[in-house]
Amino acid sequence: MAREVMFTRFERLWHWTQALIIVGLAITGFEVFGSWSVFGYETATGLHQVLAWLLLGLWALAMFWHMTTGEWRQYIPTFRNMGAVMRYYTAGIFDPSIQHPYKPTRKAKHNPMQRLAYLGFLVVIMPVLWITGLLYMFYNGWEALGLGFLSLGAVALVHVLAAFALVLFFIGHVYMGFTGRPATAYVKAMITGYGHDHSEGETPSTSRPRPAE
Repeated sequence: MAREVMFTRFERLWHWTQALIIVGLAITGFEVFGSWSVFGYETATGLHQVLAWLLLGLWALAMFWHMTTGEWRQYIPTFRNMGAVMRYYTAGIFDPSIQHPYKPTRKAKHNPMQRLAYLGFLVVIMPVLWITGLLYMFYNGWEALGLGFLSLGAVALVHVLAAFALVLFFIGHVYMGFTGRPATAYVKAMITGYGHDHSEGETPSTSRPRPAE
């Protein structure tokens, strides 16, 4: 086991910037929905749109980086050792003598449960938010685009439901971020980039060269 850079500078920048933008989107979005009042409706709407475009730009950059470095393979779902990981999080995590059954490596940083959660975030929650959000933003152009059959209320409802799903994912993500040993180990790794590479840990079925720091 060696201590090395597990998360590159770009990964850390992308992770924390995305987190801040999502928090901003949640605050302004639920104000537009009428859940509370912080900035005022018009200001919240404007901020929500600006943050949405910023996040879209960040995602475009992140997708390019993941595709060119091969890091997209980190999110390929697998059920290998899934049972052991689930047992650990439901019972073993409360026993200090039991170690996490998944040993991350630089080539496979995420355990099976993380991969499934990230898959849902990447291919379900966020795409639904993007599509419904853009439809809502360009409502006045629906007829010209042949989308007059859509219901604004239905689009808004789906957008809000996806937003609630994102909030639940975010809460779960924060909780899991403090389940390391010590509790701050995972958060520290995402700040400094350094973590332990278990050379004897599970590796994915495909391999690729390590991306540059």
